Amino acid sequence: MEKLIYILQTYSGMLLESLGQTMLLTLLSLIFAFIIGLVFGLMNVGKNKALNFIGTVYVDAVRGVPLIVLAYFIYFGVPAAIKAAGFTDFKLTALQAGTIALSMNAGAYMAEIFRAGIQSVDKGQMEAARSLGLGYGKAMQKVVLPQAIRTMVPSIINQFIISLKDTSILSVIGFPELTKAGNIIVGNTFAVAQVWGVVAIMYMIVITVLSKIAKRIERRLNVGKER
Repeated sequence: MEKLIYILQTYSGMLLESLGQTMLLTLLSLIFAFIIGLVFGLMNVGKNKALNFIGTVYVDAVRGVPLIVLAYFIYFGVPAAIKAAGFTDFKLTALQAGTIALSMNAGAYMAEIFRAGIQSVDKGQMEAARSLGLGYGKAMQKVVLPQAIRTMVPSIINQFIISLKDTSILSVIGFPELTKAGNIIVGNTFAVAQVWGVVAIMYMIVITVLSKIAKRIERRLNVGKER
């Protein structure tokens, strides 16, 4: 108990700051993942076979590579390759590499969320929009996507939660997120159980709050559908 009190008194600022870094990385990654997912999701539902192929390759390739390997490749491999090409000053920070790796990883899953969401909209909606003179792009933008996003919101929030937990993997490249802070504090105090207990509770509180928000949004959307 004394060790726990000492940890909370001494390292609470460090833990809260690292939690803020974790949330920052998650938010940045989700923004870019949303864009990536939208682009490749649209590729996968279109009629252009070349775009279908590109979208499928991206999703399968990124989902087939563990996030830790992707993080190592971007943080160490990409700068090494660019330096070998003659650009000796190129370097990525842990935040930049972590954002790229997490965005690519989450973007592949978001692409599948978008694909499933768009395909869940009745085909008659697109046909009706086209019959009114709207082009494919306008019909998708004005008619299909608004309905699709309505059904995708719970899945998008769920992906946010998954990405939040995945940030712990990026401690391997030195990003100062919550797990990295936990490792540092354990090294200083040797209070393994207490430190990881505190870290686990911090993750649990944030994820529980996000889960409650997701359920509330889902209920409101379902009420909207019933009306």
